[in-house]
Parts: sequence; C-alpha cells; structure tokens
Amino acid sequence: MKLMLTGRNVEVTPALRQQVVRRLARLERVLGGAALSAQVVLQSEKYRLVTDLTLHMRGDHVLTGVGGATTWALSIKEAAERIEQQGQRVKDKWTTRKRRATGGKRLPAPVPAETEPADTRKSPRIYRVRGGVKPLTIDDAASRLDGGSDPFLVFRNADTGRLAVVYRRKDGHVALVEGER
Repeated sequence: MKLMLTGRNVEVTPALRQQVVRRLARLERVLGGAALSAQVVLQSEKYRLVTDLTLHMRGDHVLTGVGGATTWALSIKEAAERIEQQGQRVKDKWTTRKRRATGGKRLPAPVPAETEPADTRKSPRIYRVRGGVKPLTIDDAASRLDGGSDPFLVFRNADTGRLAVVYRRKDGHVALVEGER
C-alpha cells in the first residue's frame, strides 16, 4: 500500500511514522488487501492532536476517518477505527453481493440414477401448446427461424406434406429434421 504522510505544525519523527505504519498494516490485514493507498495528515492544534486518514480502496471506494485526542497513539487509533468500520461495511456489501449472484457455470452435480429409488423420481412437467402446424416451404421456415426468437420451428412441409422441424445449430447453420409417413 502506498503511504503519503504529512505533518502540519508537527515534525514527523520516525517513531510517529512507525505508529502510523503499524496501524495501517492492521487495517490492511482487516480489509484483506483491498487498500490501495493512504493519505495521513497529522495536525497539531492548541490542546488537541488531530489525525486525518484517507484510504483509497479498490472499486473507487474512499474511506475517511478523523481522530482527535491528547496523544498521537489515541488520535491515530481513533481515526483507524473509523476507517475500519467503513471498510467492514464495504466488505460486507461485497460478500453479500457475491452470495446473491447466480453463476451460470455452476450446475448442481448430477445424481446417479442407481442411488435414487424409482418412486421418488419426478417426471418432467409437460406443457401442452395448442395450435395448428402451418404448411410452409423449407425456405420460409428458415427465414421465420431467423426472424423469431424461438430456438426451433415445427411446420408441415408444403412440398411433401410431412411434419418437419428446423433449428439453429451451434455453428450458426440451420438444420432440418423431417419425419417419415
């Protein structure tokens, strides 16, 4: 993680830098490496030491935390705790979004037919569609298949009078299946 440390009315000593680096290392561990860079401004006011912490995370998330106390350790800790709370919220959103998503590649494992008793097998639901099978030529059926959203078209061949099906193959061509009399 890239760190930019600035002191206003404060000299940034190596011990102060070490406190900030230690606290940011803990934040980075909690956030799971999602932190990209941090900007820390240490500022001394009259009786108060203020730490302004800005953390940039992946996904264009910017977390900010301001801590004010009488010692640098408490000030840095307060600012880091506020960042940690915001980071946990963002991380929770990421995990719930991943849980809700349905992956098309993840299919349930097929159950072997031998282990399942014949009584518990469910037959597929069959939907009956009423409508006449129109007589068409093969060229008309292929053009209707191109124009429509259906994966196949059942029709009666106008030339032969036989029942036929046209469907789109994986290679993009149209296939014809014709029944016998």
